[in-house]
Amino acid sequence: MPDLVVTRAVPGTVEATLKVEQYNTNRVGTVHGGLILSLTDTLGSLAVASKGHFMTGVSTDVGTSFVRPAGRVGDVLHAKAVLTGIGKQLAYTRVDFTNPAGELVAYGYHTKYVGKSSNHHENVKFTEDGEKTVEGNDVE
Repeated sequence: MPDLVVTRAVPGTVEATLKVEQYNTNRVGTVHGGLILSLTDTLGSLAVASKGHFMTGVSTDVGTSFVRPAGRVGDVLHAKAVLTGIGKQLAYTRVDFTNPAGELVAYGYHTKYVGKSSNHHENVKFTEDGEKTVEGNDVE
């Protein structure tokens, strides 16, 4: 997704935008549902990584619900991925997709098995605002 731009990342939350191109659309000219699902997977993983996980585990469940058409070529799709919970084995994320008017167009959920990655030796811990590493070595 060469046009995906991460606009904000703090521990547990990642926000991004994507300018819709022709190759992102379906036969009727609106954003393809597969793009929304792929973004749910990608941004959900980034939400886990934003908590300092070097490896983000493997997907166990992912899904999306489509509320209204998500845009046409030239529109900008906004996404906000939130890590809603994480334990020793599983991480849960939700991704909301909105149009430029702020209307919800779709939302997704992503469950990941993080059991073997939750104690990875290259994990780091950040301050709440994500500006400083407080434990581990930050990746440049």
